[in-house]
Amino acid sequence: MASTAPNPVAEDSTRARVAELHALRESVLAGPSEKATRAQKAKGKLTARERLELLFDAGTFAETEPLRRHRASGFGLEDRRPYTDGVVTGWGQVDGRTVFAYAHDFRVFGGALGEAHAEKIHKVMDLAETAGAPLVGLCDGAGARIQEGVTALAGYGGIFRRNVRNSGVIPQISVIMGPCAGGAAYSPALTDFVFMVRGTSQMFITGPDVVEAVTGEHITHEELGGADVHGTRTGVAGFVHDDEESCLSDVRHLLSFLPSNNRELPPAVPSDDPPGRRTEALVDLVPADPNRAYDITAVLEEIADDGEFFEVHQGWAPNVVCALTRIGGEVAGIVANQPQHLAGVLDIEASEKAARFVQMCDAFNIPLVTLVDVPGFLPGVGQEHGGVIRHGAKLLYAYCNATVPRISVVLRKAYGGAYIVMDSRSIGTDVSLAWPVNEIAVMGAEGAANVVFRRQIAQADDPEATRAQLVKEYREELMHPYYAAERGLVDDVIDPAETRAALARTLAVLRDKHAALPSRKHGNQPQ
Repeated sequence: MASTAPNPVAEDSTRARVAELHALRESVLAGPSEKATRAQKAKGKLTARERLELLFDAGTFAETEPLRRHRASGFGLEDRRPYTDGVVTGWGQVDGRTVFAYAHDFRVFGGALGEAHAEKIHKVMDLAETAGAPLVGLCDGAGARIQEGVTALAGYGGIFRRNVRNSGVIPQISVIMGPCAGGAAYSPALTDFVFMVRGTSQMFITGPDVVEAVTGEHITHEELGGADVHGTRTGVAGFVHDDEESCLSDVRHLLSFLPSNNRELPPAVPSDDPPGRRTEALVDLVPADPNRAYDITAVLEEIADDGEFFEVHQGWAPNVVCALTRIGGEVAGIVANQPQHLAGVLDIEASEKAARFVQMCDAFNIPLVTLVDVPGFLPGVGQEHGGVIRHGAKLLYAYCNATVPRISVVLRKAYGGAYIVMDSRSIGTDVSLAWPVNEIAVMGAEGAANVVFRRQIAQADDPEATRAQLVKEYREELMHPYYAAERGLVDDVIDPAETRAALARTLAVLRDKHAALPSRKHGNQPQ
């Protein structure tokens, strides 16, 4: 009878191999060197693994390919083959939901991308697509690894192709936590949301040295592509933070509003805030005088669950507010004119901002609520020559193309083409509501009277008195609050105190809305 006792030689050999594995894994987790870690900390930056610990629920991160090493040679690379090859990839849980991520490790080759590095990112992107789960990229790298030449550039191409393939399929979030230059900047630009950190993150295609050599302009990294530049001037960054901890906390918060993929509805959260709660404060919050400003975010606080909302692009194009919130526990995307800035007009940047947000909401099944108080498009030579027609058409296209539930509320004024663009009934909003101070018209009464009655006013004995009388008549005849409702262009005129209840009730009814678009490869969106 054969013995069943374990083979001591085989057992010792296996244990030795296991011990070797554990030692290897510990060295991988420790990183390249203590000196490199100190240098990272000296810049005010966390390590890649510390960032992942903040992103994911404790103890849930599962790493992929931690033992991957490059196989390149030349320029001394054959003597430097660190594990991970400068990027940590894998998946974990965020509030109990699966999320995939990759994090550049600046301590290894400055986070520069080579063939093995790129293949690791390709693999985790493919896994995210297969699993139908969000992807978060923590970017802190020096661009393409020059020593690997065109192979590194091809690696970026593979990332870009996957960004586009997964656009509108799974949420993609880029978090810039260091340099992101050259071709590397295009991947974040292709994703749904971009976060940046003041003082430590920069994005640009050509750096300050190249800019100075070519144009003679002297500029710092921060001035060229820092967080505030992209958060207020270019619109590249949707969120800007003072430190990495608050940044990653808000990434987690953003994920709480998004579905895992385009086949799911966004996650509902039970709320103790009654859906039918009256919003009495709104009666006095919005002035009846169309020329008086107010803060639209105060309106959002009244209608949102517990007064909470998460604003996107807060520092860019502030004349329109785009925010994610919950009403009756259900996620909704808010697009609202902001009378505090430029009287809430639409211009080039506001149109682009709102269009991008509407497209994102539509891609991920987030209902849209549009709060309208718009005097028109911003006039001026700069706007016309800058292409306001083309850019305004982007918002029009986005709304017309959206198949999610859509509700619009005209709070006060809604003039001209801007009224149409702000999800009016004529372009397909499902339910259109208005407050009793609304003015829906081609233009304001004063401007309309000056155009329609120009000769009559000019020929009058008292032009100013005549103008005032005609303005009054025009307003009473064509701009009274029930004119649009009488013609079916507004479903109902409601008490402002009933706004939250009306929105919650309508969103519940439209939750299972299904609308099909004509069969086509894709539309030709205005650029």
